[in-house]
Parts: sequence; structure tokens; C-alpha cells
Amino acid sequence: MPAAYDTYNYPSYWEGREYEHESEVFAIKSLLEKVPRIGSIADIGAGFGRLVPSYSFRTKRIILVDPSKKLLKMAGEMYPDLNIKFIHSKGENIRKKMRASSVDMAICVRVLHHARCEKTFLEEVTKIIKDGGYLLLEYPNKSHFLARFREFLKGNFTFPIDITPKDIRSPRSLEQKTLPFFNYHPEKIESLLKENGFSIIEKRSVSNIRIPWLKKIVGTKFLLDTEKKLQKPLSKINFGPSIFILAKKVG
Repeated sequence: MPAAYDTYNYPSYWEGREYEHESEVFAIKSLLEKVPRIGSIADIGAGFGRLVPSYSFRTKRIILVDPSKKLLKMAGEMYPDLNIKFIHSKGENIRKKMRASSVDMAICVRVLHHARCEKTFLEEVTKIIKDGGYLLLEYPNKSHFLARFREFLKGNFTFPIDITPKDIRSPRSLEQKTLPFFNYHPEKIESLLKENGFSIIEKRSVSNIRIPWLKKIVGTKFLLDTEKKLQKPLSKINFGPSIFILAKKVG
């Protein structure tokens, strides 16, 4: 049975999204500076390998995991000279394809929102990481600043403390049983990380000024220069629509 992304032109999604892409690359590289040594990295939900250049210089062994054979094939064609192992699997089934405690770091970017159970997903990813290893996790922030402001205008004053994940699919998408698309409350994710034996090292608030009309006025370079200065301080209030977390598996 083909995966959802086998029938979708995912690379085209990133056309015109240079600001979002470079914001994520900067966050990953900044967080990797906190990790002294990485022998192997498993990129869970790697897609066509969009983020490989952001971490390949830090490791000798790369494992790309994705449920889409089409995207994994594209990744192989993009990086023929790198030492990459390809695994066709969903994140929730990763332990059936990889040994326990086999990688120094797992990277999960733009993938948790598609997990049907975030708890199961994190438990499975945790198992493949060595003790003392790292997890670099991204998740869509349900409680970002603009969402809080909108809910406040609606009179929903309990929104900031509601940690229930929010499925943002349209009614039509729900009827068609498309992939889930959940946004998460920061407290929910940080609680799950602690339950799985992780200690949070650093957070980044990413894509903080993701405003289409502003891109046209000031340009991508200005937005990125500003973004780089905002990621760390704004993480303290979980400001942006995307949160990146670097955590260490301490047991």
C-alpha cells in the first residue's frame, strides 16, 4: 500500500518557502553545537532528505527513515556520495527495523504532527537511542502567540492551559481519512519527553515571523537575520508556530 507522500509532490511544497527552510536549518545547526560528539544519526521522517546538509557534517553514519519509498529514492539520488542507510518504515514501527540503543541521535522534524499517537511515537524513537544519546525534536506549537491571541478574541480564556492536542484537519479531510495533523501544547510534549527519560538541553522557537506578505516587503534575507536573533529568547515563551527541542536521554 503506497504511503500518503508517495502520491504528493513534497519537494514542490518547499518552493517559495526559503525562509521556513533556512529557519529550520539554522535551528538544527545551533542545537547541534550543544552536542560534543555524534557517531550516528537517524533522521525519522526524513522525506527526500531536505535537512541532510544541516547535520551530515557532524556524523559519519546517517540513517534515513520514511514511510514513502518514493521520497527515500529521491534522497538516495540527491546524496549518492554520503554513507546513508535507508529504512522504509513509519516512526511508530521503527523498532521492528532498527536495533535498540543503536544510534547516538534521532532527528524528528515535521513528523510528529502526523503520528496517530504521539506517546507511542516517542516511546519507539526513544528505544533506538543509546543511553546518553540525543533527540532533536520538532513539533507544531498549538499555543503559539498568534493562536493565543485569536482564541482570546473569541473569549476562550482557557486556551493557554488546555494541553489537549488539536487536529487541524478540515471536516472534508476528516471524512476522507487523510493523515492526522496535530498541533501540540508545549507542556504536553515536554511532559512526554521527561516520561521517556529525557532531559531538555535547549529549545528554539522557529519561523517566528512566518508572514507571507512581509516576505514580499522586506525580503527573505532580512527575515532570516531577524529570525536568528529571536529563536532562543522567544523559546522562553513558546512564541513561534514551530518548536525545536534538543534533549538528552538520561534514563
